[in-house]
Amino acid sequence: MPSDKYVLVTGGAGYIGSHTVLELVKAGYKPVVVDNLCNSSEEAVRRVGELTDSKIPFFKTDLRDKEGLDAVFKEYSIESVLHFAGLKAVGESTKIPLEYYDSNVSGTIVLLKTMQKYNTPNFVFSSSATVYGDATRFENMIPIPEECPTGPTSPYGHTKLIIEEILGDAAAADSNLKVAILRYFNPIGAHPSGRIGEDPQGIPNNLLPFVAQVAVGRRQKLQIFGNDYESKDGTPIRDYIHVVDLAKGHLAAMAKLDSVTGQDGQGYFREWNLGTGNGSTVFEIVHAFEKATGVKIPLEVVGRRKGDVVNLTAKADRAHNELHWQTQLTIEDACRDLWKWTTENPWGYGGKPE
Repeated sequence: MPSDKYVLVTGGAGYIGSHTVLELVKAGYKPVVVDNLCNSSEEAVRRVGELTDSKIPFFKTDLRDKEGLDAVFKEYSIESVLHFAGLKAVGESTKIPLEYYDSNVSGTIVLLKTMQKYNTPNFVFSSSATVYGDATRFENMIPIPEECPTGPTSPYGHTKLIIEEILGDAAAADSNLKVAILRYFNPIGAHPSGRIGEDPQGIPNNLLPFVAQVAVGRRQKLQIFGNDYESKDGTPIRDYIHVVDLAKGHLAAMAKLDSVTGQDGQGYFREWNLGTGNGSTVFEIVHAFEKATGVKIPLEVVGRRKGDVVNLTAKADRAHNELHWQTQLTIEDACRDLWKWTTENPWGYGGKPE
């Protein structure tokens, strides 16, 4: 249950972070947001405050800034950390890998050392299904269970897996530390209010934001990266999860950490997949969006994209059984909510560029 203590949300001005901050406030928790705003907007935090009639403490701080982070922990009694902050584009990570390792891995180490200093016990990590790599290289691993061997295919995926391993080692050495690893599949949609949503800087890396920008006239057409995969229509299969369901998964993970203790002098560490368990092809998602919005999406098929795999569908039974969490919202809900966000905020949180 919520307490007097605070929940630190790193990257809380970003897409998934801001939706989770909103769910935290609704559930009676007191979030504090830290974000360096390199790919996010403070306006998101302001709007969450507006939607929940609350004032959310916000710090523009990079996690690698030890003094800046220390000041946050000094001011607020932090009981749990939800760690979203990090660089997150697969393609970009292949071009600037050192930036990814520095930001994601170094930032997490500073955060963990600060938590240790202030005896903050609970850590929920925003990981990714990219840690599995191409699960089709093994028999009977689709849908993907947590036991699937890992094998990331990009520097971004490697940073997520390295952080998971660091957290495992830290929990083994510290009986006070309790860690939940949440491996996301493909978050989509927006808050049904239309006030907060995904606002990618530059060209979107994810399918639905790109589709929405085409639909609203910001981009000419959608490029489909390959239609020669082994799927029903030749396009890759992904497990698309509504961002509001995903946000609620973090509250379920926090509740789990509150209910467990470490054993034999060690802390607690456990991984959970967050997904629907159902895969959809790229074409199926495009058609669902067209049906939900009544807008026809012009598209062209181009070559495969480096690092893409044919199928990333979650086996989410562990989250159902242990976190008592499962998805409630559909792809149709996500398309409708995304369209409301996009039509009401065609240029995201900022105005139209000059």
